[in-house]
Amino acid sequence: MIESILPIVIIILKILGIMIGLIVVVLYLTYFERKVIGYMHVRIGPNRVGPWGLWQPFADTIKLLTKEIIVPTSSNRYLFLIAPVLSFGISLVGWAVIPFDADVVLANVNAGVLYTFAISSMGVYGIMIAGWASNSKYAMFGALRAAAQSISYEISMGFALIGVMMAAGSLNFQTIVEAQAGGIWHWYLLPLFPLFIVYWVSGVAETNRLPFDVAEGESEIVAGFHVEYSGVTFALFFFAEYVNMTLISTLISLFFLGGWLSPFEGIPYLEPLFAWVPGSLWLFIKVAFFLYCYLWFRATFPRYRYDQIMRLGWKVFIPLTLVWVVVIAFAVQCRLGPWFN
Repeated sequence: MIESILPIVIIILKILGIMIGLIVVVLYLTYFERKVIGYMHVRIGPNRVGPWGLWQPFADTIKLLTKEIIVPTSSNRYLFLIAPVLSFGISLVGWAVIPFDADVVLANVNAGVLYTFAISSMGVYGIMIAGWASNSKYAMFGALRAAAQSISYEISMGFALIGVMMAAGSLNFQTIVEAQAGGIWHWYLLPLFPLFIVYWVSGVAETNRLPFDVAEGESEIVAGFHVEYSGVTFALFFFAEYVNMTLISTLISLFFLGGWLSPFEGIPYLEPLFAWVPGSLWLFIKVAFFLYCYLWFRATFPRYRYDQIMRLGWKVFIPLTLVWVVVIAFAVQCRLGPWFN
């Protein structure tokens, strides 16, 4: 009896571990965002709640959980409430196949890349339902712009992933990372650099972050698709956005930067020096760097016009990825360099 229940208990514990970890990451990502942007703007940032303001995320959480949920009278009540739950759920489901170290994964699926891409593309449904169910023109405008932007950049992200899958010869995350073993010169960042740039910028656009946040566009459409939301329903959209930022940063690290592999592999003097560092810590450092870039972009770049965003996706990124996929196909066929053997 115990032997039959034990695997289920282990899976539940893994799920809880991933969820709790993501909650902590999101809480303190909001804290560091305010601190980093405050530093760049020559401000202090949160510093009142707890030492150095470290309890500020918990104060914000309590505030959002205790605020009243206001449902507009003329809205579709059922869809209005289901939209944030849908966005929240989809943002978590994508982590089921993400490896955090060698063999440290909830579900090691052979088609893990395809699964993650399919799940992440569903996030736009929560935004569209929220915009339509609110029965507000501002919310609907934001939802339509978000849907068009998401679909446009998913195409270029898909073509960028084709290059990675061709180089590794697999859709499995473990295999893709293992194919980059051998040190920093074996990472796909070098031969797939144009696809890395396309995937990274498309990921920023996919998560509706500055300079691509026209779905919210406070100066244009009040607050976009979630203008009618308050309290915990707004918090769920907020949570989903930050979880998706973390997911994109993790995927980039796995696809192009060797995931949990050390950059000093194969270097005689440095490899033994850093041999004590666990793989999960290397992955965390890489993910933290890209999350910092998210915050850096928000403090630096102005918002693009909508026509500029569409032009970048359709007229620049898609042709670039198509050309580079052909180049990668030639390199794989000819077994060029250490990446395609």
